[in-house]
Amino acid sequence: QVQLVESGGGLVQPGGSLRLSCAVSGSIFNIYNMNWHRQAPGKQRELVASLTSGGVTNYLDSVKGRFTISTDNAKSTVWLQMNNLKPEDTAGYYCNINSWGPLTYWGRGTQVTVSS
Repeated sequence: QVQLVESGGGLVQPGGSLRLSCAVSGSIFNIYNMNWHRQAPGKQRELVASLTSGGVTNYLDSVKGRFTISTDNAKSTVWLQMNNLKPEDTAGYYCNINSWGPLTYWGRGTQVTVSS
């Protein structure tokens, strides 16, 4: 059974950094892409960063230059490095992996709060 477990969230001051991790347990075959989404209270979930199996990355405009998505060779962990955090980055952050099945997997999320 595949599980995605996020960690690394917390409270940080504006301008600070956090590194989110998404640990993958179980086997996922034929991965298409690995993504981080976020959802703030009262708002729709939005795609923050995407990494294809070929190594192509895409970012939400508001996080370009501040956030970086990466994974290891085994695709057992997906990271989201977040720098120069802003209050508007406050949200629950969710890891998602899609395969060519098509199958989609989601974690339960980790909370990021940016506040002074």
